[in-house]
Amino acid sequence: QVQLVESGGGLVQAGGSLRLSCAASGRTFSRYAMGWFRQAPGKEREFVAAINWSGVGTSYADSVKGRFTISRDRVKDTVYLQMNSLKPEDTAVYYCASDLRALRAVLTRDRDDYGYWGQGTQVTVSS
Repeated sequence: QVQLVESGGGLVQAGGSLRLSCAASGRTFSRYAMGWFRQAPGKEREFVAAINWSGVGTSYADSVKGRFTISRDRVKDTVYLQMNSLKPEDTAVYYCASDLRALRAVLTRDRDDYGYWGQGTQVTVSS
């Protein structure tokens, strides 16, 4: 079955940067959109960013637009989240996820449309 393995989380000072990675296996990576979500203590899991199956289209939450960049490497079967200008409110567990539907025409932000999830990686931003 589909497996998603995340790495790159850690502790960083406000204004700093981190790059999260998510290595995918178990199905044809290039045919499915990929997304990043995050969940802070006491909060619901929220959408952060997504990239479509072709790698051309992207979508970002307003809270991270201009600071975060999602990308994918089809050779390595890996999706990345480059996080710059980090703020304390970015502190959360970050999860990567794979779309349930192949070759989706329009990117979705709905958690229910992503059926496969990584284990999560902690990102902590200190002030």
